[in-house]
Amino acid sequence: MMILMIIFGLVAIISVVGTFQAIKEKNLLGVVFNVASAAIFGWFVVMTVLHAGYPPKLH
Repeated sequence: MMILMIIFGLVAIISVVGTFQAIKEKNLLGVVFNVASAAIFGWFVVMTVLHAGYPPKLH
């Protein structure tokens, strides 16, 4: 789960960068999809860290 969390965190960071690029290019659809993906993947990472801890607890 830890590797998946790292990958999703990187996707969220890249989505934030893409949001700023889409704003600079005035691409509304790009902004919408980048913000949505950053919010979803970022929320997953935050909730995984809160639930399982970092590094994750093994049962």
